[in-house]
Amino acid sequence: MVTPRLDRMFNASGRCLDVAIDHGMVDEPSFLGGIENMRTTVHTLAEAEPDVIQLTPGMVRHLDGLRGRRRPALALRTDVSNVYGSTLPRHPFSTLVDEVVDIAVAADAVCVVVNLMQLPDQPELHHQCIRNISRLKRATERAGMPLMIEPLVMAPNSRGGYQVDGDLVKIMALVRQAAELGADVIKADPCTDPEEFHRVVEVATSVPVLVRGGGRAPDDELLERTAQIMRQGAAGIVYGRNIIHHPHPRRMVRALMTLVHEPDTPLQTARDILSGTEPDSRH
Repeated sequence: MVTPRLDRMFNASGRCLDVAIDHGMVDEPSFLGGIENMRTTVHTLAEAEPDVIQLTPGMVRHLDGLRGRRRPALALRTDVSNVYGSTLPRHPFSTLVDEVVDIAVAADAVCVVVNLMQLPDQPELHHQCIRNISRLKRATERAGMPLMIEPLVMAPNSRGGYQVDGDLVKIMALVRQAAELGADVIKADPCTDPEEFHRVVEVATSVPVLVRGGGRAPDDELLERTAQIMRQGAAGIVYGRNIIHHPHPRRMVRALMTLVHEPDTPLQTARDILSGTEPDSRH
């Protein structure tokens, strides 16, 4: 039953670029850069025609008025967490939004997104995430709504908050748990060596794996890493800060779309699109 929505998510190439701009949900001031005016941000990104935009229930309204090719598909964030700052709070939590699958159906989303977090010495938080996924899985199956699970192997908050651990073995174990819990799509951490990412894809047992972007990286590093990841069998990417914090977010989307949907394209082509010296072939 989830196939029609997944077909819209992954389009003809079988791959997907999802621009995540759901950061305002977590009450972390440092995440608001580039998304202070959400209507402007959504419309700017839509002009670049990404496959999917990831939003929260309160921000879905900013897709109103977008039609045809300029309206990206919607991935809806379902949970609220408070563990992204440089200091872990006294009471870490991850809580589902009530009746969130009904909201997703009404908004014509292609999937809902939920965290599966693993923080150092925080087993209770991991337990909360598993309970959230179990509740959500039943509701998504009834509604024919794909479930994207986001396994997050996080480094200690003292390293700056919301930092990827990068340990391949830990990532593989948590990705496999997401698949076992019934994920239709998995949004995974990048591993330290991108050339090893095929092992993450393999352990997901045929569930499409999208790679999250993490914190802001230098342009060339980001483009090269994306090209490597796609060659390793990833089904796409979910990038947020590396797009919305970029001086030219539309160019970045177009450059990344080239790498995601045309993985044989020379890396220099993406560089030229980003620099503005070569237009995207679709424009």
